[in-house]
Amino acid sequence: MTIHRICILQGDETGQELLDEALRVLDPSVIGILNLAFETFDLSLENRRRTDNDIVREAAAKIIETGLGIKAATITTANPDDVGSPNALLRELVDGSVILRTGRRIPSVRPLAGVHAPIAVVRMAVEGAYAAQEWREGDGLDERAYSTRFVSRRTCRAVADFTFRYAARAGATVFGGPKYTVSPVYEGMFKEELDRAAGMFPQVRYDPQLIDATYALLLETTGEPLVIPALNRDGDTLSDLVMKMFGTIAGAESIVFGFDHEFKVKVAVTEAPHGTAPSLRGKNIANPMAMLLACAALLRQIEAKEAALASRAIYEATLESVYNGVKTPDLGGRATTSEFVDEVIREVRGKLDVWDALGAGLDA
Repeated sequence: MTIHRICILQGDETGQELLDEALRVLDPSVIGILNLAFETFDLSLENRRRTDNDIVREAAAKIIETGLGIKAATITTANPDDVGSPNALLRELVDGSVILRTGRRIPSVRPLAGVHAPIAVVRMAVEGAYAAQEWREGDGLDERAYSTRFVSRRTCRAVADFTFRYAARAGATVFGGPKYTVSPVYEGMFKEELDRAAGMFPQVRYDPQLIDATYALLLETTGEPLVIPALNRDGDTLSDLVMKMFGTIAGAESIVFGFDHEFKVKVAVTEAPHGTAPSLRGKNIANPMAMLLACAALLRQIEAKEAALASRAIYEATLESVYNGVKTPDLGGRATTSEFVDEVIREVRGKLDVWDALGAGLDA
């Protein structure tokens, strides 16, 4: 029996509480999978400071070895002399160049602007504004702030190729893109790779737009599934908007992908895209949907039928629980975090039992 080893990356505040709750759905008594092995790494702010980020490096090395990880939300302080962002460091260490975040309609939750088809944002996970060097020169009103950015063609190609492969599987249109008219050298490189990938996937509809037009036109989209490629900071802001359009930033998972030299996936780290929500800590009312869906997305990366079935069961159970009226306060309900997860676990067990009774002859 092949053992699938998964790295559990603990975090801070409500982020850690949600991870603890969501991991209950991966228990063998729930999904029936016995060959999952977990190794835990404490990425809390306190431990990152204590180890001077060595714990992040240790976790990254293990993820490269296992290929799989799931992460809680963590604190990033504003102090430039502190330990910095564990997310940025982790992505750099595992060579994670793509972040996928998909906004999707949550049953019984009214989306904004009438949108109901899925919208996936494929964000460049490294380089760009978040890897820039910054400094200031001068005094008073003559003081100037400088920033250097870069993108590599390899990263642009990884994002572009993933975008079109994903759109082909999802039957979606590739929509949006960089502001290459203002930045033909820097952002133009990304546009060149998107155009190249479009030529390799003629079956995928390609509707390139400048990033500002992308924001504006999103408010007019309705029934067409979209995949939007974006530079690092553009994708960060855009994905938050897209998920909120469907009701809540806690309603979708985030996946960091790392690729080999042939641009095949070699590493996947799933997480919730929201922060640590310190105001909700200890109250047991935070929405666990994103972390539950991160568990489902993690299982989807395992090439085994039982993992695919369990992944589908968690996806369906999470959304069906909301449809059945089990909602946390952010969605207008009264369920606690634990009660929501309890309901999802009940639904997952039921689905897997029914599918087994039917001979599991379902396409996961």
